Amino acid sequence: MAKRRGATFAAVLAGCLALAAPAWAETMSGALSRAYVGNPDLNQERAGTRAQDENIPRATAGWRPTVNATGQFGYNYLDTTQLGVRTHGSTPPTTVGLTVTQNVFNGNRTLNSVRQAESNIFGSRENLRNTEQDVLLNGATAYMNVLRDTAILDLRRNNITVLEEQLRQTRDRFNVGEVTRTDVAQAESSLASSRSDYFTAQANLQTSIANFRQIIGIEPTRLEPARTIEALLPKDMNGAVDLALGEHPAIQAAFHAVDAAELQVKLVEGELYPTLNVVGSVQHGTDYLGIRNATFLNGVVQGQLSIPIYEGGEVYARARQAKETLAQARLQADLQRDSVRAAVVSTWGQLDTARAVIQSAKAAVKAAEIALEGIREEAKVGQRTTFDVLFAQQTLLNTRVSLVTAQRDRVVASYAVFSAIGRLSAANLGLNVAEYDPTIHFEQIKDKWIGLRTPDGR
Repeated sequence: MAKRRGATFAAVLAGCLALAAPAWAETMSGALSRAYVGNPDLNQERAGTRAQDENIPRATAGWRPTVNATGQFGYNYLDTTQLGVRTHGSTPPTTVGLTVTQNVFNGNRTLNSVRQAESNIFGSRENLRNTEQDVLLNGATAYMNVLRDTAILDLRRNNITVLEEQLRQTRDRFNVGEVTRTDVAQAESSLASSRSDYFTAQANLQTSIANFRQIIGIEPTRLEPARTIEALLPKDMNGAVDLALGEHPAIQAAFHAVDAAELQVKLVEGELYPTLNVVGSVQHGTDYLGIRNATFLNGVVQGQLSIPIYEGGEVYARARQAKETLAQARLQADLQRDSVRAAVVSTWGQLDTARAVIQSAKAAVKAAEIALEGIREEAKVGQRTTFDVLFAQQTLLNTRVSLVTAQRDRVVASYAVFSAIGRLSAANLGLNVAEYDPTIHFEQIKDKWIGLRTPDGR
């Protein structure tokens, strides 16, 4: 019976992380594909990137003319006497006009606005890549947490079965005088503790299922065992650090933020330069000055030059403020580099630790199985107490839980390292999805002069 139960435990452990699953089972790749397509956090970041694209046509509007039409219609009553001749009556004066304004020079503010918009768009795309990494990593973690907690729950359930049998045997031996009441109490206590651990494991599994549903978008059913992605990782930690410093989207986004801050300084300083506009206007009026059938047509083309002399110091204050913001952005970029480096070192260490723990846990499980079998045989001839058997049983359970946890940690750590170096993406994982391309929306709207509808028809 002990051998059969040991085989059951081994089957549970292998079923979580090694045995083949049915063809209809959910796979890690399938779950991450669902998250890539439907995760709300990722989709709202995509919408934010599309909104950022609209800053390009907003900025380039400074190179285009502005056109305004005006119209006036009213009632005019006139009663006048000149040289003894009285004139009186009412007219409906009407005036329509059109004004066209074209900027010629504004301190390069339009040019710098366009460049700043481009930097912000590039930064937004990097933030989108970073969000994609976070969602995929969270998805992989949630997937493995469900596998781990399912295996632990099965181990706890089977442990209850073993302890119930142990309690039955102990009571039988007590009835014939082979053991004392203390042995029965110890067996009862172990069974009660095991049931408590089972309910805790059940609650942990429910939490993991809820997280899975939140990130992936569906309830987990039958999850197929997942493998590590260590084959995609650099050969050593130094190579991983170099890749991260050169490719991580958080660092790239910080660099684009520095560019945008530099351009903001130029934008504010541009307000201190003269502004030159060419203005053309035309007006047409009827029943002018209350005179019936009197009309006029007036057309004007003129240059307007505005030279700022003193704005109360507000522009200078904003220029100094922009320079301090630029310094902050540069420091933030340095901080981001340090954070990424630390994340790579930390996750690489977790991966190494998980590998080592798996080897130790396997050896511990094997030794604990042998020890439990031997203690049970010794207990039959009175050389071991019930407490020894229960302690050995608990030790074996703990080592099996540790092995399941370490195997989960290794898979998650491999994804965490891939994310830390900035390469965790649907493309690099080979997910079977249509990849989202932020440049498509950008190309659709960058040259739009007019229109309220978005490219998707809203």
